[in-house]
Amino acid sequence: MIIQAWQSVITWYMTNMNYWTVMLLMAIESSFIPFPSEIVIPPAAYKAAQGDLNIYLVVLSATVGCIIGALFNYYLALTLGRTLIYKFANTRLMNMMMINQSSIEKSEEYFRKHGKSSTFIGRLLPAIRQLISIPAGLARMNMKDFLIYTTLGAMIWNIILALLGYFLYTQQELLNKYYKEISVVFLGLGVLFIVYLVYKGFKKNNK
Repeated sequence: MIIQAWQSVITWYMTNMNYWTVMLLMAIESSFIPFPSEIVIPPAAYKAAQGDLNIYLVVLSATVGCIIGALFNYYLALTLGRTLIYKFANTRLMNMMMINQSSIEKSEEYFRKHGKSSTFIGRLLPAIRQLISIPAGLARMNMKDFLIYTTLGAMIWNIILALLGYFLYTQQELLNKYYKEISVVFLGLGVLFIVYLVYKGFKKNNK
């Protein structure tokens, strides 16, 4: 059921790709719901290279989405507090999303070690970027600093992924030749990612 739902989201995005859908999925990716940004930005950048979208607006939309998701995590942590956040992290639903008390503790430790800059550096680290806003909220980090560091980190990451999409456009001959195979590979990677989340969640709860 979960796998089919995520497959539907990916399919829907591919057929409804625009600035708003980029922003929406990046907001989801930046919150506690795991969704790979690698599936969102490169295809949009590739479409921009074809002239259907504007590459600068793709990066802007993705960055705004990241900020929205980060703010959601920040205020969720600020409102609930550490005790409830940890309790929530140990639920079956969160475990299926690769979030548990240990992952929250690691993000808090990273925040304590690197201070304000962690919200910048953390946005560039796959294992940290999704959760780094939570310890910032728990620590009641200054909102101005939080927005500046989050925006810079998210923008750099989004630019990297956008450049990847543009690079793929330069390989049109190769892409046209193997378009079907490449599409199957990307869809397969998305499905494997979802299967991994489900497996981790059930494994965690069966211990």
